[in-house]
Amino acid sequence: MNFFKENIRIAVFSIQTNLMRSLLTMLGIIIGVSSVIAIITIGNGGRDFIVGLVRDMGQNMITISVNHNRVDASQMISRRDISSIRAMENVRHASPQMFSIGSFTSSQHEGMAVALAGNSDLQHVLGLQVQSGHFFTEAEYLSEMPVALIPTAGAMAFWGHTNVIGQRVQFTVGGQTETVRIIGIADFAIAAAGVGGFLDGGDDGGGPLDGLLGDIGGPLGGDAILVLYMPSSVIHRMTGGAGTYDNLSIIADDERNLDAVGSAAVNHLYITHGNAGSGAYTAVNMASYIDLLDSVINVFTLFIAGVSAISLVVGGIGVMNIMLVSVTERTREIGIRKALGAKTGTIMMQFLTESVILCLIGGTIGFIIGVAIAAFVAWFMGIPIAMAFTTVAIAVGFSSAIGIFFGIYPARRAAKMLPIEALRRE
Repeated sequence: MNFFKENIRIAVFSIQTNLMRSLLTMLGIIIGVSSVIAIITIGNGGRDFIVGLVRDMGQNMITISVNHNRVDASQMISRRDISSIRAMENVRHASPQMFSIGSFTSSQHEGMAVALAGNSDLQHVLGLQVQSGHFFTEAEYLSEMPVALIPTAGAMAFWGHTNVIGQRVQFTVGGQTETVRIIGIADFAIAAAGVGGFLDGGDDGGGPLDGLLGDIGGPLGGDAILVLYMPSSVIHRMTGGAGTYDNLSIIADDERNLDAVGSAAVNHLYITHGNAGSGAYTAVNMASYIDLLDSVINVFTLFIAGVSAISLVVGGIGVMNIMLVSVTERTREIGIRKALGAKTGTIMMQFLTESVILCLIGGTIGFIIGVAIAAFVAWFMGIPIAMAFTTVAIAVGFSSAIGIFFGIYPARRAAKMLPIEALRRE
């Protein structure tokens, strides 16, 4: 125990004696460790946030898609198909999803409009939370009522307030115009729950999702975008559609029943349309995309962290260089210690201890800086900070490994000096 204490004391004294040189030597280690820690922490937090977001939006959901190359118009998903599937065991909600781009005019504004349409279950499929008013009912869907809900940020952008229920806009798509009455305000339930400014842009409503869907609009090709959540039956009437769909999103009552629900829905479509074995319908479990997304983000994070770790190698070379200089400066000290009976292993351990302590101090500083950077970025992006024990182990392990690896050669060189030759040097 005294042997290790003495080695540590000598190492600390040597570092203090050449403080500026030691700090500059540690700089490479500090930069390397802080970069790796920040990237891994931000990557883990971003992964947890994105995967959690996708999982919440696609929880218990399976999507049925139609292969257009293997069906004709009569074999698309019909309203009757959807009604039958909604009545199946273990099915909680089922809605098609339509996406139409058009334009709108109101008494005060005009611009681009995007309609996200489906039946009355669209609210649950998209994960919408009604803030005021009501979501359109199945009766309004079946009777093709021209009604719609808009996001909070859209109401604020175009009317300056959210008291817009009863307002009417002229919505034009496919060359046809329909007077649409606003019956409610709806936002994504995840954003409404306050899951970070990254999703909803915080108080100013300027998050990436808002920008993507045009909630807050802003210039896009010279126009602002208004999002309309409305019955797909209205879109069919305006565009002259046949009232059929090429997709259907199904929410099961339990995640364990997803595959069974998907198989039952696909089998129902094959039996109803008499095209079994054609490969016309495909069920896709959203959980498979979540696992894939998780893997992709992990690989990407590790790749960037690996690139950043190159600076650790550069820092290690700097440590080895300084330790060689230290060996040269302390040649007479080494000679005296060996002349007094110090063993080769003792001399080697002394310099190796100094190298490891140098790297551990640099690693600790780098770890603190890395965590601070990660915390700031996480706060700025509105994502959780995910600090795992493995991250701490990486910081300590990398620092120690570099100190040992790059300190071995200088330590061996010092230990192998002959006492008479060491004492002979000035």
